[in-house]
Amino acid sequence: MRRLERLRGLYAVTPEMADGERLLALVGEALAGGARLVQYRAKTLDAGLRLSQAGALLALCRARGATFIVNDDVALAARLGADGVHLGRDDADPREARARLPEAILGVSCYADPARAAAAARAGADYVGIGSVFASATKPRAPVCGTAVLAAARQAGGLPVAAIGGITPANAADAVAAGADMLAVISSLFDSPDVRAAASALSRPFDTDGAHHVRSQPAAV
Repeated sequence: MRRLERLRGLYAVTPEMADGERLLALVGEALAGGARLVQYRAKTLDAGLRLSQAGALLALCRARGATFIVNDDVALAARLGADGVHLGRDDADPREARARLPEAILGVSCYADPARAAAAARAGADYVGIGSVFASATKPRAPVCGTAVLAAARQAGGLPVAAIGGITPANAADAVAAGADMLAVISSLFDSPDVRAAASALSRPFDTDGAHHVRSQPAAV
C-alpha cells in the first residue's frame, strides 16, 4: 500500500507507561476496535524499555495490518524499521529525518499554524498534525484552535491532516467533516473503561470511506 493511502482513520497515540504487557493489550484493543495507525509516544522511559515496547508494538501492528509511527525518535524508528516517525517543533529537523528515512512516513506537528504546514510539505513531510482542535486533557495549556484550522492547513500544505487535542466520540465527526484525514487520540481512547468500544466510536466517521478505510475486527490479543 502506498504510504499516503495509509494516512486515514483513527490514529491511536499511546499513553506513557512502564508496563509493556498492559500497553500491548491496550493497543491491541484499540486495533480491534478500528484504529488504523499507532504512534508510540514515550517521553521519559529509558532507552532499553522504549526499544522493547516499540518492537513489540511494531510486531503487533504488522500482524494487524496497521501503520506504526514512532514519536520524536528518528534513530529508534530507523533501528526498528518502523513505518514512520512523527516530529514536533523541538525534535529533529524534518529534512534530516527525510534524508535518513527516505521511504518512511514523516509526520510533523504544526500546532495551530497553517504556515507551518506549508513549510512541512517543503521539508518532505507526508502529513501534518494540527491542534489542539478542542480542549485537551493531555495538554491543558495548549491553545484551542477549533476545526477551521484543519481546512486551512490542508490548503496551505496540500497534505493529509491529523487532528489532535480533545478528540472524543462526540466531536470526532465534526473534525472529519472539517477536513481531518486522521484523528489522533490519547485520553478518550486509552482512558476509556472499554478501549475497543471507544476505538469503534472514534472510527465511526470513517465508516463510509470505502477503499480508504476498511474496518476490520481481528482477534483480541
